[in-house]
Amino acid sequence: MLLCPVRDCHQPLVRETQRLVCAKNHSFDVARSGYVNLLQPQDRRSKNPGDTAEAVAARRRLHDLGVTAPLLQGIADFVEARAGDVVLDAGCGEGFYLGGLATRAGVAGHGVDISVPAVNLAARRYPGCEWIVANADRHVPYADRTFSLVLSITGRMNAEEFRRVLRDDGRLLVAVASPEDLIELRGAGRDRVERTVETFAKGFTLAERGRVTTTAELNARAVQDVLVSIYRPMGLEAAEGMRVTFSLDLLVFRGE
Repeated sequence: MLLCPVRDCHQPLVRETQRLVCAKNHSFDVARSGYVNLLQPQDRRSKNPGDTAEAVAARRRLHDLGVTAPLLQGIADFVEARAGDVVLDAGCGEGFYLGGLATRAGVAGHGVDISVPAVNLAARRYPGCEWIVANADRHVPYADRTFSLVLSITGRMNAEEFRRVLRDDGRLLVAVASPEDLIELRGAGRDRVERTVETFAKGFTLAERGRVTTTAELNARAVQDVLVSIYRPMGLEAAEGMRVTFSLDLLVFRGE
C-alpha cells in the first residue's frame, strides 16, 4: 500500500527485512522503534518540522493521566470503527487516537505525521500499527482507495489526497476544536465547523455531526503540559491547578 515518496517515482514500496525499497531501488530504513521516515527534503520547511519533542511529551503525559480518554471514547462511539476497517490517521501525533481505536476495535491502523519525535513515540507505544513520517499536507504516501476510514483529529485537512486514498464506500472523520475547547486557558474559540465543511465540499458530503466534551481537574503540572502542547507555555509558578474543558466537534463525511 505504501508508495515511494521520491519525486516522479511513486512506485509501490516492498519490505525487505529492515528496509522498504521500490522498483527503482529507492530505499528507506525501518527505525529501531519501527517507524519509517519517508519525508523528502522538498516536503519540509525546517530542519525539524512538526511538533517538538517537548509538546509531544506533554500531550503523552496528559493522555496517560486519562484526561483525554472520554474524547477517545466519544470518537470511537461516533465513528463506529470495526474490525476489518483499514484506517489512516493523518496528523497522528504520538498515536493516542489511532492506537486506541486499533486496540479497542481491532482495526488495521496506519499513522502519518511530519514530526519525527511524535511518530517515534507512537511506534514505541503502539507497535501493532504502521507509523510513517511524511508531509500529509502535500502527499499521502499510500495507493489509491487504500482506506475504509480516514481520520483527521485536529490535524491535516488535505481534501484531495484524502479522497484519493479513501475507498468509494469509505468514511472521513474530521475532529476540530470546538469553541469551548480550553476555554479557561485561552477564552472562547471560533466555530470551525462551517469552514471545515467548505474545505471538504469538493469530493465529500457531510453525513453526520456531533460533539464530545469533557472536563478535568488538573494540577499545576498538567496545566503547564496543556500550555506547552498548544505552544503557550508560562512559568510553572504562574500555572495553578484548575478545571479545564476539552471539546471536539466531530464531522463524518462520505465521498461523492
